[in-house]
Amino acid sequence: MKTKFIFVTGGVVSSLGKGIASASIGALMEARGLRVTLLKLDPYINVDPGTMNPYQHGEVYVTDDGAETDLDLGHYERFTNARMTAKNNVTTGRIYYSVITKERKGDYLGATVQVIPHITNEIKSNILSVADNYDIVIVEVGGTVGDIESLPFLEAIRQFKKDLGPQNCLYVHLTLIPYISASGELKTKPTQHSVMKLREIGIQPDIIICRTEKELTKSIREKISLYCNIEESAVIAAKDVETIYEVPLILREEGLDDKIIEKLNIWTGSPHLEKWQKLMDNIKNAKKRTKIGIVGKYVHLKDSYKSLNEALLHGGFANRARVELVFVDSEQIEKQGAADLLKNVDSVLVPGGFGQRGIEGKIQAVKYAREHKKPYLGICLGMQAATVEFARHVCKMNMANSTEFDKDTQHPVINLIEGQKNVAEKGGTMRLGAYLCKIQPNSLASRIYGLKEISERHRHRFEFNNKYREIFSKNGMIITGICPSHDLVEILEIKNHPWFFGCQFHPEFRSKPHDPHPVFIEFIKASIKNRK
Repeated sequence: MKTKFIFVTGGVVSSLGKGIASASIGALMEARGLRVTLLKLDPYINVDPGTMNPYQHGEVYVTDDGAETDLDLGHYERFTNARMTAKNNVTTGRIYYSVITKERKGDYLGATVQVIPHITNEIKSNILSVADNYDIVIVEVGGTVGDIESLPFLEAIRQFKKDLGPQNCLYVHLTLIPYISASGELKTKPTQHSVMKLREIGIQPDIIICRTEKELTKSIREKISLYCNIEESAVIAAKDVETIYEVPLILREEGLDDKIIEKLNIWTGSPHLEKWQKLMDNIKNAKKRTKIGIVGKYVHLKDSYKSLNEALLHGGFANRARVELVFVDSEQIEKQGAADLLKNVDSVLVPGGFGQRGIEGKIQAVKYAREHKKPYLGICLGMQAATVEFARHVCKMNMANSTEFDKDTQHPVINLIEGQKNVAEKGGTMRLGAYLCKIQPNSLASRIYGLKEISERHRHRFEFNNKYREIFSKNGMIITGICPSHDLVEILEIKNHPWFFGCQFHPEFRSKPHDPHPVFIEFIKASIKNRK
């Protein structure tokens, strides 16, 4: 079958959930037996989001091949079987960087380089580059229709219908239908204006997905159909739901997949959504409860820890438990103390991060979890904070620290490896992507994984200082995971503790709702046990 392309755009406001909508379309197409991949087009000029503050853009999602990408690629991997790579996230910065590099090399044979055709051709080339061996490519265009930054991307996808033919190209537009409580009405005017803007660019949406608090009445659907020039059956309601994992089932009920199949002229069997129905049964009938304290410094924007939040929920699904996430600002711990802010949680988790702000609060949180025997999971910087805390308070190295926070520390228990010391550029220069880790037998890690060797994704610059391995081991912190290619510490545990696990990698990037990561399954299990 010739590869078909579905383009997802958004209107009215940002953060409507284009990523979830795109991932859900992918899930529905896979449920019909089609091979699917997804691509995110981001309009910002950064080459990738790797150097951006999480408050600006949410978490940075890392792929196996070491690409730092948009958080929506996490949704794509969680909802579908597609494996993301550097090719699956394209930014304006990457496009212009590529075009300028080609121009400098003389690839354009003296032509005047312009947005059309050179920039748009580069965008189209990037879209086509992911299409091999797939039936459907779902392309999400970041930003909102009307933004000046998105125009080259919208022009490029407009050309696709002309290039490939109408049966190989489909436009899905996601909009907001606001509810005005004072008048008790749903309003379609913002959607009408958004579609009008899209049509000015030359794109007529084939399907409109409407985010809404209330049910869409027949008269509302008729109005959208009339003013936006689409069939009434192509107006799809996406009503707010309790969990994002219900969205594929909601869109199926609305007939979205049937409409896509019809418009793209594809023959498939009926969708098999049993695993999604089973998942929803697990979520809605969870009997157990547990409360996780997440100690970080980006806690005021939950998207900063998107994959982590989802992985914890996945661990809850596996244990048929409802997981409550309690976000604790590490700077507040520095002011109030850990006991005051963590006494009501069942377990403690310190996630990854960068920079000195709030680090002493994280170290206090580790000390509290260690001394009060609460299950502790330290990821990346969370493992490093555990290393510093143990060095100071158990190994009696009072001035121990990471050289990230104190270059002249007397005991640099966390420091830069040789390969990082002369790195000047910030973007894409960390230890990134999948690395192998060998696990020590008869350890917590071996019980969690049930394997001798694993592969996990990394995103960090500083490492455990191998000079301190022996003293840590003597005092009860054991190294149970090693990266064999670089002889670097990957996993730390404490012997006399019910559940204490620090890992240099990011297990959350490999967790899926139907296949929760074993670290989170066991962490939630330990948290439930501690609650009892």
